[in-house]
Formats: sequence, C-alpha cells, structure tokens
Amino acid sequence: MNAPTVRIEQLTKIYDGSASHRPVLKDVNATFDGGKFAVLLGRSGSGKSTLLNLISGIDIATEGTIWIGDKNVTVMREQERTLLRRTMIGFVFQFFNLIPTLTAWENVSLVLELSGSKESVARAQAQEWLERVGLSHRFRDYPDRLSGGEQQRVAIARALAHNPQLILADEPTGNLDEENGAAVLDILLSLVREGNKTLIIATHSLDIIPHADAVFRVMEGHVVRDAISGYQPA
Repeated sequence: MNAPTVRIEQLTKIYDGSASHRPVLKDVNATFDGGKFAVLLGRSGSGKSTLLNLISGIDIATEGTIWIGDKNVTVMREQERTLLRRTMIGFVFQFFNLIPTLTAWENVSLVLELSGSKESVARAQAQEWLERVGLSHRFRDYPDRLSGGEQQRVAIARALAHNPQLILADEPTGNLDEENGAAVLDILLSLVREGNKTLIIATHSLDIIPHADAVFRVMEGHVVRDAISGYQPA
C-alpha cells in the first residue's frame, strides 16, 4: 500500500458554543506529501491538535474538505471514520492515553483485536511491536509501573501495530525529558522511514525541525508552509 498524501482544502473549524465564535482554523489549504515527515509547528492553543483531530476524523470540520489519499474524510459517517482510524491511521497522543487496567501487552493487542485480528494473532503481533520499541522486558507491566518514556513507547507500538499508512503524533515528546524525547523521536522516524509511511507531528519544539521533510507553521488559525533552512519561529 502506498503512503497516502493528505490534502486539505478551505478547511475551517469553529467550535459550537465558543464565546468569541472565532475559528480555531480558517480557510486552511495544505498538502502533506505521501511517504514524508511533516511538522506542524506552533504555540499551545494555535490549532495544531485540532488539525490532527480533523485529519483523523476524531473531530468534524465546520467547512472544507480533507482527503487522505482518495478518501474524503469530511463526507464520512462516524462509523466510516472509526473504521478508517482502525485500518489506515495511527495516532500517538501527548498524554499516552493508555488504559490503566490493561498491561502494556494488552494495550497494544486490544487495538489489533478491534481491527479484527484473532486474540492469538493480536498477542503475537503486540509482543513483536513491544520488542521493536525496546520493551521486551515490560510486556506484563501496567502503565503505572512504567516511566513516561516507556509509556510513550507503548503508545507508539499501539499506534503502529495495525500497520497504518498515516501516523499522526500530537506533541509525542512534550511530556518527556530530553533523553527519552530523543529516543521516542528516533523510534518514530526509523519505523516510519522503514515502512514508507506518512508522518505528521504537531509540536512547539524546534529540535525536531532538522529531521523533517516539510514544516508548516500554525498561527492565528492559518497554516503556512515554511522553508526548513533558517527557520525562524513565529
């Protein structure tokens, strides 16, 4: 399967009940090339997370169109968007979002079972992915027994275990120290490069920029593509 290009056309998002009724995103046009690593750079509250949620179908656009490959996410019903995430999209959250009552192994295998894999197959694949992110010794540990870096690696294994072609990561290193943050970024990049996947990371960190194929600055509801060399933060 080819890595999908993400194309956004005239996208606007206004949250119902907003006191100011100001759009979080307004008339956004952007293209994230298939098989490439793109960074969404902006301050907290700039709309980075909202854009990722819209691309994944977790949230719904007020106006505009989002294409993932040949699939128009904005016309899909909720069930279709859920199926799209289960089969085509991997999402790495800033706060890990692991289920506290499940072990690392179970957190990863659950996603595979929800995608239709038999329990035995899901467990085997979950074990393989946890090994790939360096957690072969923590299979049976619950999230509260893991460090922040280990929890994020479980989250990465969970996001990639069903072999999605589009990876969305929302501040994946934001809650980690420098060492763990660098390790998590290395894991994401190596797995994505090896598997020819499309990766979009939302962050406020300039340290990620040298690794990116494209940088998009998110500011005041707009998304603008920037030159990587000599980038100056907004």
